[in-house]
Amino acid sequence: MQTFTPEDLDDDILNDLLEEINELYEASEQTLIELELRPEDNELQRSLFRSVHTIKGDLGLVNFTPMMPLLQHVEDLLDYLRKGQIKYTSTMSDLVLLTMDRVKIFVESCFKNGSAEYDPELFKLLVNHVSKINTDNGEIHEKLLADAVLLLDPSLDLGDTSAEKDAAGESTPSRSITLANTGIPKGLSNEKQMDILFFRELMKPIEKRSMYWEGRGDRIAKLAFYINNVAGNPIAADQLAVACYVHDFGMAFMPLKILHKRNTLDENEFNLMRSHVYKSSRLLEHLDQWNGARKMVMQHHERIDGTGYPLGVKGDDICDGAKLLAILDSFDALTHFRAHTGNVKQPKKKAVVEINRTPEGQYCKTWMGHFNRGMAALLTK
Repeated sequence: MQTFTPEDLDDDILNDLLEEINELYEASEQTLIELELRPEDNELQRSLFRSVHTIKGDLGLVNFTPMMPLLQHVEDLLDYLRKGQIKYTSTMSDLVLLTMDRVKIFVESCFKNGSAEYDPELFKLLVNHVSKINTDNGEIHEKLLADAVLLLDPSLDLGDTSAEKDAAGESTPSRSITLANTGIPKGLSNEKQMDILFFRELMKPIEKRSMYWEGRGDRIAKLAFYINNVAGNPIAADQLAVACYVHDFGMAFMPLKILHKRNTLDENEFNLMRSHVYKSSRLLEHLDQWNGARKMVMQHHERIDGTGYPLGVKGDDICDGAKLLAILDSFDALTHFRAHTGNVKQPKKKAVVEINRTPEGQYCKTWMGHFNRGMAALLTK
């Protein structure tokens, strides 16, 4: 490892750089989701190229030299794409997002610590793989891209999606099971991906209703896919995605004085809050293709012992998606600022411990097992 120390730069310059990179990252993530649906869309391809080109230019202005060769070759790759000389693939999207992740971490470290560590040999290998992609060797593009992605994130084993067994015979996450780059499952029909993208976009202004919600849908969706994968994917990914995005839609129509109340809710306030599941599920009531998601939304506050709401169903009458969503909803609330917790957020490991201390009957034991195994692997990476 080597340490990069930037020139003496004003904090405002570094802060502006980080803000722009975060904005471009979010824009690129959205573009990549849409490219999954419309891989031939040249305007989307050009937009992605411009984002990477801008980031590279910004880093060049402040002489953040270690990141420049990799960004240059990713930009060259996207230049081939926008000119129609190579084809877009999902692995290309993984490469772009993981490269941007590295850039964000690098700039954040320079901003917070005044320096950043990096592995020059790793970057040399990455550049070597990406630079080999040209207009005449399309048959090996996917292999080169997959190798580069594996270098950026060794936990991504693109050739093996199986789960391993521990000594007790329980499934444990293999190296291939990781957090997704986005909350939109791959491999779905165009219609379903467009629907999920619509719900994701619909929730963005909804999440702005409260200072505590931003990014919640994406966080829960990504973690839900991960735990579902650990469990062997018993829940349909498309239905799970929609449920993760819209399950709290109805909360946006609650008074802010209740949403942000720090003291215990009185009975009337609590009943009003409980009504959000009906409002959320009604969003899907005329969309028969999302009946599975609607059931998850309706049941995500039910409890195994029957003491939940809105209907008091229990045990096997609660669908798997709702059982998982109940756990992840609580985990996200514990690990992010909330009014009713006095604006305190807990470390992820402590939140896992607290959820496991919940009285028996609130969460499904089977899904708690999957959650614990998944989080153990995720938090010890």
